[in-house]
Amino acid sequence: MTLDAASLGILWPAFLAGLLVAATHVPLGMQVLARGIVFIDLAVAQVAGVGVILADYLGWEPTGVAVQIAALSSALACAMVLTWTERRWPEVQEAVIGVVFVLASSIAILLLAKNPHGGEHLKDLLIGQILWVKPGYLLIVAAIYAVVLALWFGAGKRLGRFGFYVLFGCAVTISVQLVGLYLVFSTLVIPALSTYYAKSRRLLKAYGVAVLGYGIGLLASLWLDLPSGSMIVCAIVAAGVAMAYLCRRA
Repeated sequence: MTLDAASLGILWPAFLAGLLVAATHVPLGMQVLARGIVFIDLAVAQVAGVGVILADYLGWEPTGVAVQIAALSSALACAMVLTWTERRWPEVQEAVIGVVFVLASSIAILLLAKNPHGGEHLKDLLIGQILWVKPGYLLIVAAIYAVVLALWFGAGKRLGRFGFYVLFGCAVTISVQLVGLYLVFSTLVIPALSTYYAKSRRLLKAYGVAVLGYGIGLLASLWLDLPSGSMIVCAIVAAGVAMAYLCRRA
């Protein structure tokens, strides 16, 4: 495929969506890595996805407010449960998160079992539809993410466990519907992991990994005519490996 005006018209909203996700998920991902709860994003995102699937199962408007409330309520309920389990059993928190993820995944499959479009819905939840992001919707996402970033950088550690999980749940709920579960996980974990040994400007380097991953991934998916979500994940991994090498050499 060629990089014509029509292609650019599709790519720039997708790239902007990636930048917005990276803006919030890179710093949150560093905290996730520091807490040793790497798979929390998968669990919370999957639970939020179950909220969306349940809303669809009940016949609610797919893009309506009710669906967003269902997704956010599910994510916040998951956040409260994980806050309690981390306080009660911190030594097995990662295992608890894994159980929550498997349970939510199984419930999602059960809800979609008799849906003729179940496979398509599940695919959208996992790899997203980043190429079909509506520019107008990005304004709403940007406003929500701005609040998340203001609270994160403004309050920081004062948020406590519950505050962190709530903020995390809000961000992931929006992101998983925007770019899919795989990209949410990749944006949270890979930039933070690749810059773990950075001696300076770690946050800036981590942002660089995410930006390069989304940019290169989108262009490669256009040129090779391959699924964008999966290509972006591979590109973020490649950028992360390169950054990790540079950080270790520095």
